[in-house]
Amino acid sequence: MEKIIRLALLLILILGFACSEQTETKTDAIEKKEQPTVSFTFDDGITNDIANYKFEDWNSLILNSLNEAELKAVFFVTGFNKTDEKGTFLLREWDKENHKIANHTFSHPNFNDKNNTVEVFEEELLKTDVIINQYENYVKYFRFPFLKEGKTTEKIDGIRSILKENNYRNGYVTIDASDWYVNSRLIKQLKDREKVDTLAFQAFYLKHIIERAKFYESLSYELTGRHIKHTLLLHHNLTSALFLKSLIERFKSEGWEVIDAIEAYQDPIYGSVPKPEFAGESLIWSLAKESGKFEDKLRYPAEDSRYEKEEMDRLGL
Repeated sequence: MEKIIRLALLLILILGFACSEQTETKTDAIEKKEQPTVSFTFDDGITNDIANYKFEDWNSLILNSLNEAELKAVFFVTGFNKTDEKGTFLLREWDKENHKIANHTFSHPNFNDKNNTVEVFEEELLKTDVIINQYENYVKYFRFPFLKEGKTTEKIDGIRSILKENNYRNGYVTIDASDWYVNSRLIKQLKDREKVDTLAFQAFYLKHIIERAKFYESLSYELTGRHIKHTLLLHHNLTSALFLKSLIERFKSEGWEVIDAIEAYQDPIYGSVPKPEFAGESLIWSLAKESGKFEDKLRYPAEDSRYEKEEMDRLGL
């Protein structure tokens, strides 16, 4: 009888432990779903030395930061400088590390300009496609330069038709920022001054990117009622080289889950197609503008140097 009681107690303990584990697993899963999520995408692909940093070195810093975090990005490249030795080296390095290679036009034109017609768009798209389609990690995603998709319904519809005919998807951004402006001011100081406080630049950069991420996360949550999988727009530049590792760590420390960019693009939000009159900027900006519910929160342009200049001047950056 005593043996039976002991066995019964043991069985109760085992079942209790199993139930506890299941409950914890379910709780963890729920909590994980409640995390904001971000991925990293990069635009352009420059191939020159910057200040005292050799091109090969600063490019490696970006790749090393991604590798250390076990993250894969999507690299939206312009084609004009990708056929020479350095351009080929750049694409091979990113492809070798299994980052996706996508299209960002040939010469980076602004399609809100009336001179950049639908015909110009098709030429720009196809010229770069020929350059990048030889790489193993080539994907048919396209990102608009300056996030400008054209000012007229006719042009936007024409461009969308060309993308569809060529089996391309819009490589939307959901978190936009002005990292390019911080980068330009950092480079100017590196050229003009003997001593530059790069840590102060890093602090501003991290604060700026996280603030913009929180803004678009809040906006997207109000729009959809959930945490979408975000794509952050960064540029292939010196600030990414010097500060990306810290940026990834900051996102994690603030409770964000970081994932591969191609995974983020599987989120249903990227199947959204804003009406032509609202196209451009961040996808979240476009959808919020289209809804008509967020006029008090939206500015145009969504991100620009004008919004960061005063504070950077005040900080001596």
